[in-house]
Amino acid sequence: MTHRFLYRRRVEFADTDVAGIMHFSNFFRFMEVAEHAFYRSLGFSVHPFKQGAGGDGPHVGWPRVQASADFRLPLHFEEEVEIEILVEEIRTKSVKYFFQFWKHPDSPADRVVAATGRFTVVCVIFDAETRRMKAVAIPDEWREKLSVAPEGAIPA
Repeated sequence: MTHRFLYRRRVEFADTDVAGIMHFSNFFRFMEVAEHAFYRSLGFSVHPFKQGAGGDGPHVGWPRVQASADFRLPLHFEEEVEIEILVEEIRTKSVKYFFQFWKHPDSPADRVVAATGRFTVVCVIFDAETRRMKAVAIPDEWREKLSVAPEGAIPA
């Protein structure tokens, strides 16, 4: 069972503003890319996924119902950042993730948090009749691979 995932990414020119600093909106994109990489590391995809061991169940999705970020230090063009994901909470139909953006990830002396963020995602099926999403219980295949981070792993 996994409660932590690390993903590295370089700040590209398109991620920055005229000053060469990563635009705040791109922190959300980076969190989403890291989340999808986390799912792939578990053998899943964010979409589509069929419930059931035989793959014969309904497709499920993972829309965000909450997203937030707090910024401490800028990230600059060409800078490499390590995005840490911690599973903060698992409920019947939702998962809450905590993200930390680490500047200078290869230097223990200089490594520092540039930003933090949170996503709450809900497991849903797509009802073909109503053409709407409906929250459902997280499939056992997913639940068996996720665990909540140990107490103290997520800063207060």
